[in-house]
Amino acid sequence: MSTDPSPLGKWLMLIGLVLFLAGAITTLLARWGIVLGRLPGDIHIAGKQGSFHFPWVTSLILSVVASLLLNWWSRK
Repeated sequence: MSTDPSPLGKWLMLIGLVLFLAGAITTLLARWGIVLGRLPGDIHIAGKQGSFHFPWVTSLILSVVASLLLNWWSRK
């Protein structure tokens, strides 16, 4: 039997850490009045039959941040 931790266990702990950090950052941003999904530029159309919401600016910002982090991580 191997005493090394399972690679799956390491990945699950990493995913848990990333989710925890994302939740902490989202909570801090909300305290400062920045609510993801409700930024200026996000599209929200409400009508009699229903509503449509597309977080355009939020998606753009998250994409740029993810690209920068992945680029930094791949160069390391």
